[in-house]
Amino acid sequence: MSISVRATVTVKRTIGGFLSSLVGFSHGLNDKSDLLSKLLLIELVSSELDPTETGLEKKPISGYAHQTGLKDTEVIYESEFVIPGDYGEIGAVLVQNQHRNEIYLKHIVLNGLPNGPIEFSCGSWIEPKFDNPEKRIFFTTKSYLPSHTPGGLMSLREKDLVSLRGNGKDKYKSSTDRIYHYDVYNDLGDPDGNPELARPVLGGSKKYPYPRRCRTGRPPCKTDPRSERRSDTFYVPRDEEFSEEKEISFVTKTGYSVHMLLPSLEATLKDPDLGFQSFTDITQLYKEGIPIPKLKNQASMQILALRLVKAVCDAIDNLQFETPAMLEKDKFSWLQDEEFSRQTLAGVNPCSIKLVTEWPLKSALDPDVYGPPESAFTEELVELEIKDFMTIGEALKQKKLFIIDYHDLLLPYVSKVRQIKGTTLYGSRALFFLTPDGTLKPIAIELTRPPMEGKPQWKQAFTPSLETVGLWLWRFAKAHFLAHDCGYHELVSHWLRTHCVTEPYIIATNRQLSVMHPIYRLLHPHCRYTMKINAFSRQALINADGIIENSFSPGKYCMKLCSMAYDQQWRFGREALPADLINKVLISIQLPESPIANVFGFLIAGGIAVEDPTAPHGLKLMIEDYPFANDGLMLWDALKQWVADYVNYYYKDSSMVQSDTELQAWWTKIRTKGHEDKKDEPWWPVLKTPEDLIGTITTIVWVASAHHSAVNFGQYAFAGYFPNRPSIARTNMPCEDPTEEQWKRFLDNPGSELLACFPSQIQATKVMAILHVLSNHSPDEEYIGEHIEPAWAEEPVIKEAFERFSSRLKELENIIADGIIENSILSGKYPLELCTLAYDQQWQFNREAVPPHLINRGIVDEDLTAPHGLRLLIEDYPFTKAAIECLKTMGCRLCQSLLQGCKHGTVGCRAQSMVNRNPKPRS
Repeated sequence: MSISVRATVTVKRTIGGFLSSLVGFSHGLNDKSDLLSKLLLIELVSSELDPTETGLEKKPISGYAHQTGLKDTEVIYESEFVIPGDYGEIGAVLVQNQHRNEIYLKHIVLNGLPNGPIEFSCGSWIEPKFDNPEKRIFFTTKSYLPSHTPGGLMSLREKDLVSLRGNGKDKYKSSTDRIYHYDVYNDLGDPDGNPELARPVLGGSKKYPYPRRCRTGRPPCKTDPRSERRSDTFYVPRDEEFSEEKEISFVTKTGYSVHMLLPSLEATLKDPDLGFQSFTDITQLYKEGIPIPKLKNQASMQILALRLVKAVCDAIDNLQFETPAMLEKDKFSWLQDEEFSRQTLAGVNPCSIKLVTEWPLKSALDPDVYGPPESAFTEELVELEIKDFMTIGEALKQKKLFIIDYHDLLLPYVSKVRQIKGTTLYGSRALFFLTPDGTLKPIAIELTRPPMEGKPQWKQAFTPSLETVGLWLWRFAKAHFLAHDCGYHELVSHWLRTHCVTEPYIIATNRQLSVMHPIYRLLHPHCRYTMKINAFSRQALINADGIIENSFSPGKYCMKLCSMAYDQQWRFGREALPADLINKVLISIQLPESPIANVFGFLIAGGIAVEDPTAPHGLKLMIEDYPFANDGLMLWDALKQWVADYVNYYYKDSSMVQSDTELQAWWTKIRTKGHEDKKDEPWWPVLKTPEDLIGTITTIVWVASAHHSAVNFGQYAFAGYFPNRPSIARTNMPCEDPTEEQWKRFLDNPGSELLACFPSQIQATKVMAILHVLSNHSPDEEYIGEHIEPAWAEEPVIKEAFERFSSRLKELENIIADGIIENSILSGKYPLELCTLAYDQQWQFNREAVPPHLINRGIVDEDLTAPHGLRLLIEDYPFTKAAIECLKTMGCRLCQSLLQGCKHGTVGCRAQSMVNRNPKPRS
């Protein structure tokens, strides 16, 4: 008996002409002709083979869908089919788009079948048959391992994968193609445009190892055949493009900031080296803004500029940035050493701190090239800083010394970077001490210049000081170190570890795993938009003469340094959070510029945690109140449990993992193609058991979701006020071989010299604009655990597991938002917000600290060039003079915090990620 089936096809209505006026393309449907014409061909495919045709697939049943209605942002099509009673279960549909333009197919639902509706979740662009006559293949939401694939779908499964791989020689069309292939990073430079913009190829060599990106198919450069010719558009497979909602938001923000705002800034700030003349000038960026020339297409941008500059709609000729959260809460916080330490654990780069395990510290670099390897951190210097607590031996034994160490990573580039006008560089490291009350105390920063230009090695350790010269040198040292930390964060913690290394996973997932594979459907939500954002980064951020090169410390050597970090530091297994926290770092540097073998390899730093089966999450943290680790481990456990529930449902034993041909090919290609320069490393995990697969998938999901959130979404909050995190230091330390005139200038006006060291006006505003774009969530953002995928809902066991996962995330969100974690409660450490309760409209705790109290009353002005950062408006004011003098001479932590604007009186800056919150203050 035949069955009548109705197919309901949902196509997303696109913005078409409106968006095309902005970005140059149109996806509109020819709606009038849709009512009568045959413009959407649908073919139903049986899951069963035809027993009467020697095991061949049954012939598809065809029909044309016609538009039947409009619903909000969707166009509805319907088609009627008559299916023979012995046709078997429908397992796939073939679709051909006969419109003039591409369409976005959301889903297809078949109604009228005996076992209920069947859904095909498509979510893909379909190009017109005039561009590609091949019919698109879509499978039902039911997932199958390769060996379990119904016979009628096996050839379609393979055909669909082959269509995504291409032939390796394609010249891709950015608007419609869906080819995923590997290539090296050979499109960062522009040697045809300017020989000075030539850059080395990253990947494919021992000198510059690097992950692979998606191949674009562009022709080679004329002047350097190894490099790919740059163009205005960077190909990504069509389904990796932004949704139109995301496109409008991203085009608006990046178009306004990169293509319109930055040229206007450059026209206004004609001197690229011009710095800010005062700290008041910096704060004016958020209060009054700076005038800029009229913008092109300003009417459209005025409508669409969402939040990049808060006053753009009211004052189109004036650029006024949003006030960053940390500046809004406490404008003195960037000066505080407590805040400096806090941000190493809960700021935008919370994953660089390590435990010091051996003493004395030594460089692993060749002393014949870089000078004596001994650190400037001497035993005497450290013990002077921690003498009130313990000896250095006791601190090492009790695991109380911690370090952030960029010394050997940066030192090989110092002499090169210093040849670039308007910047400088040092090898740097910062040392911290964990006090008995559980807070980190910065005790020293080391800056090193190697032998160069006939001068011997220069190195010096700087410590916190209450003496005026020492205080200002400490501020300079922090500025230099933070510039290095800022560059490392953007190039390694953010770009390399969450964007760059992830692209090979996405390419392999699309080339090797069928869309009906359960692991494809588990990973796919975490791959969203990554390749498109990476393409934008290659186009405007990490390219030669791009924003990163122009505004961050390593300058044009940024990507060489990134390659070096990948070579020396990146290991897949260490990207799992527990392994990252336990990680032992063996410093062993082989310079890419030199064949000199390095015979050193001092173990100078260890992880921040040790394995402990009795501790929560199986780890004992060396720093108990470490938000990135505390909150991250809770989220890691939730992610791992969800992945374990999912994997164990499909893989009952090890033989199922080992016999999964698609899965094994996926993991092989990730290692041998996506990370080809590391394919022979012995540390790659094997993929033989369900437990192996759970660990691998959890690591990929963690990197793409939680780790990325931790290092991305707080960027503007922490670095939008650039004195807190300068992206570049432009001048040397005042005490590095100064002339008499230079030293006198520093002594006479240290605040002005510090301003000259900070980024220039054009550098600062460029970075602020870009960080604001990167820190914002997309209008169509999908939050982890919020929406269940149709394929997950198909299986009751998976659906139940996802619901548990979602509920657990909601619990964690409340736990993290409230600051309630066990180690804080038991030790009597209170959530930061408890210190900010106001009794009435006048009293606020932070105003009771001397500087805010006096500024609020109009007695003084903030002036960092004056003693104590304050300029008296009433010179003969005994209370003020006495209070400040008292703070100057007393050395206790309380008085220092009061002098710098007490931390206990501010809420601080809460990043938007669940794994990036504030630690609690101590009483």
